Amino acid sequence: MTEYLLHFNQQWVGDHTEEWFGSRAPLAMAVVEEMKAAGVYVFAGGLEEDGPVFNVDPTGGTPIVSDGPYVETKEFLGGFAVVDVETEEDAKYWGARIAEGCGWPHEIRRFGRHPQLD
Repeated sequence: MTEYLLHFNQQWVGDHTEEWFGSRAPLAMAVVEEMKAAGVYVFAGGLEEDGPVFNVDPTGGTPIVSDGPYVETKEFLGGFAVVDVETEEDAKYWGARIAEGCGWPHEIRRFGRHPQLD
């Protein structure tokens, strides 16, 4: 099985009313429940848009942790799900399902090889 990241940037969501967002939540949660029932669910979550954000710069020899997103970032991660599926087609299926449930675009990315922990 292979893990895939199904994610969206907050900027892809668009402007909608609170009622619209409220109507999408049950649809998105239903997809998460489908993922769990199918045995492909690893983890999912939305990120706080107004919550704390930190960046780390290790390029000066000692990592410096600062408040706020990286200043040159034009987009930021809004939420994601990780699925563990057998085929690329399965990843596309679940990516389409969660995008449909949320009501905005998602990107599907395969994880690279896991480092071997001995």
